[in-house]
Amino acid sequence: MPAATAAPDTRWALVTGGGKGIGEAVCRLLAAQGLKVAVADIDGANAARVAASLGAPHRALTADVSDEAAVRRLFDELEREVGPVAVLVNVAGLLLLPGGERPLIKDMTLDLWERSFAVNARGSFLVGREYLARREAAPLPAGQGGRVVFFGSVAAQLGGYRSSAAYIAAKAAVLGFTKALARESAHLGVTVNAVAPGLIDTDMLRSTVSGSGALEAAAKNIPLGRIGSVDDVAAAVAYLVSPQAAYLTGVVIDVNGGYRMQ
Repeated sequence: MPAATAAPDTRWALVTGGGKGIGEAVCRLLAAQGLKVAVADIDGANAARVAASLGAPHRALTADVSDEAAVRRLFDELEREVGPVAVLVNVAGLLLLPGGERPLIKDMTLDLWERSFAVNARGSFLVGREYLARREAAPLPAGQGGRVVFFGSVAAQLGGYRSSAAYIAAKAAVLGFTKALARESAHLGVTVNAVAPGLIDTDMLRSTVSGSGALEAAAKNIPLGRIGSVDDVAAAVAYLVSPQAAYLTGVVIDVNGGYRMQ
């Protein structure tokens, strides 16, 4: 008798920061697995491009995750039109490098610190709080596993030298918030986890290294011998939102090629 095939995943997934890089890769993989994806990004044109390439019924939305009212409108619009969000993946993040250089703490402005926290930490709080409030008010139908995935960073775990202290501290806050939300969401059957990417080939990484052969030199410090790809990270997210990860909550999956082992 042939093995039964798994039913396609038809939940709605909201992916913030989905307009490029890791977020775009996450959108594409979740859509390929059958989820209906709402691509949200502060750059509406990028969100529209990704959603259009995915085709119907996927859709694009514009939102600034650091803006409380904007986050509320984002959920209002999406849930009014398509129903409850089952999967939330908050990829939206920000690394500020004035003049292309990592600012030292002694030289860091308060504005840079606050902007880093506004997008990375406040943004995670706002979308996580909104998701929890809505699933408390309107629980998901039976069989629809609620999933939330946040983005930390190996920089938060190592005090990474390529990132500013503001980014490191904000991503560390995200990792702590992940565990807090996991506890407060568990009674709903919702899991809340995080991924902590290492050196991944994105515009953000390329902004921290310069010169010919810089990425190759960085790869020499990674046991697996290469810089990670956006698809490596998307695969971890896809697992965390899948039925197979139903008994994982409050965990951090390191996607770093062995750059940090624990």
